[in-house]
Amino acid sequence: MTQYIPPLADFEFLLFDVFNVDEEWISESIPVDRELANSVLHECGRVARDVMAPLSSTADREGASWDDGNVSAPQGFKEAFEVLTQGGWLGTAGNPEFGGQGMPKTLTTALEEMFWGSNTNLWLYAALTSGATYCIDAHASEELKARFLPAMYEGRWTGAMALTESHAGTDLGMLRTKAEHIEGNSYKITGTKIFITSGEHDLAENIVHLVLARIDGAPQGTRGISLFLVPKYLVDEQGAIGERNGFASGSIEHKMGIRGSATSVINYDDAQGYLIGEPNAGLRCMFTMMNYARVSVGVQGLGLGERAYQMAAAYAKERIQGRAPTGPVNAQGAADPIIEHPDVRRMLLTQRALTEGSRAFAVFTAVELDRTQRTDPEVSERSSRYVELLTPVVKAFISDRAMESTLLAQQCFGGHGYIVESGIEQVVRDARISQIYEGTNGIQAIDLLGRKVLQDGGQTLRSLIADLRQEALDPRYMTQVSDVLDLWSDVSEWLGSQARSDRSLAGSAAVDYLNLAGYALYAWLWARMSLFDDGTRGKSNLAQFYFDQLLPRAEYHAKVIKNGSNAVTAPDSDWF
Repeated sequence: MTQYIPPLADFEFLLFDVFNVDEEWISESIPVDRELANSVLHECGRVARDVMAPLSSTADREGASWDDGNVSAPQGFKEAFEVLTQGGWLGTAGNPEFGGQGMPKTLTTALEEMFWGSNTNLWLYAALTSGATYCIDAHASEELKARFLPAMYEGRWTGAMALTESHAGTDLGMLRTKAEHIEGNSYKITGTKIFITSGEHDLAENIVHLVLARIDGAPQGTRGISLFLVPKYLVDEQGAIGERNGFASGSIEHKMGIRGSATSVINYDDAQGYLIGEPNAGLRCMFTMMNYARVSVGVQGLGLGERAYQMAAAYAKERIQGRAPTGPVNAQGAADPIIEHPDVRRMLLTQRALTEGSRAFAVFTAVELDRTQRTDPEVSERSSRYVELLTPVVKAFISDRAMESTLLAQQCFGGHGYIVESGIEQVVRDARISQIYEGTNGIQAIDLLGRKVLQDGGQTLRSLIADLRQEALDPRYMTQVSDVLDLWSDVSEWLGSQARSDRSLAGSAAVDYLNLAGYALYAWLWARMSLFDDGTRGKSNLAQFYFDQLLPRAEYHAKVIKNGSNAVTAPDSDWF
């Protein structure tokens, strides 16, 4: 597998040229400047390249292992995880009041991409900790924050999210895990959860589970779900670890990809847990973590898309086959590098345009996430609405385009791409999960159209599009950007007018609608990036490729939407 190269120059271009985040940091008195940010980016890149990336393929071959409830991570992970904890990489975005570093999301998004891209399997043991601490900080009592957050920010303790049950996946209202009140905010948790990423492992002293359960007597459905903090080892009021709590891993899953990441079945047997937030308000609290995780999963796909592109580009320059259609490039050799063939270039350019567009989209969303914490309440409220709107697009569109990119990368390898030793087939397998967990991409699309657009009559979308139109863009692409934003707006209005009379329309159109939104947003982002290109980054060339070769997909998705739902709903269920 080729060496991982951290895309540091592109991060710096996006952060400081395209989005000018350092100016916002100064205006909001955020204790990070350009010099510090560059130092952090480069050190993160070193860790990703030199510590994490070399373990990726061996972890895939070895996998995580289970023995009588004990789970072991692949060889080398303990030492690498120690590097992460010693470097403070698990607490970069954390609340400084409890030992976090308080870095802005614009910076930590870049860090996450490098960790995901270099070794997804290893970073999965750390990634959910950030979401868990975010949820605890937002909703838990001050006592629980003080007891658990410092060690989690240090990385001595990690986090896990326990939602899914065998009969309750997307429909969490069906969950059966029970919570029996003991005293105060203490409860006994009993039940079984499945698909728990990093729910059990040997890399940290303690693992803090955030568990959805139903208190005895609570209403049925989602209105009766509460959220509990359930540690692997009990912790006293001074933060010292005590006896083992009442839960264990019943098994780990054998998966298509991310094999070095342990995905557990967890059995809770009168495990002591602590209520987070109010009774029966657990889903609202958990969505704080889930939305954080959804953005992170989009960035996971981005990281793997970048890794796949690097591998494909390197191979295309080395692999010698056939002659370039315009004549020999390597006249002294028997053949030319396959990068000289137009179809290979098409695949590489598609990968790069989608990956760099995805990176810009991730940073753009991170800018809005940072603005939700602004001192100006009007800015904070507007950005909060934008983040709600954009989150399903970040998760689904980026991960879908990442899967497309990894498959194109594999195609560049030809038959060798199907062979394990090439390394690219692992990236394909690892990327696939990003379309599935934290809410499948179909569910994300339904959430976008149903809850985020139609439910508020399109007000947030209209506000976002109006703001996008105010920003400076490369004049060569302004008409195309304006046209696709008009198309997005027009299709949204049409759906709003038709959805009441056709109740299946939103569900059948949702995926195409999310894709239309994604291609429209990427058009704006590419016109923005092209404006700041100094001729050394290749952004103008990629922008031209995007507008000529990829943006036409938006018209296709709009056409499918306006064809209506009949083709989807007409066949009787028994026909299938």
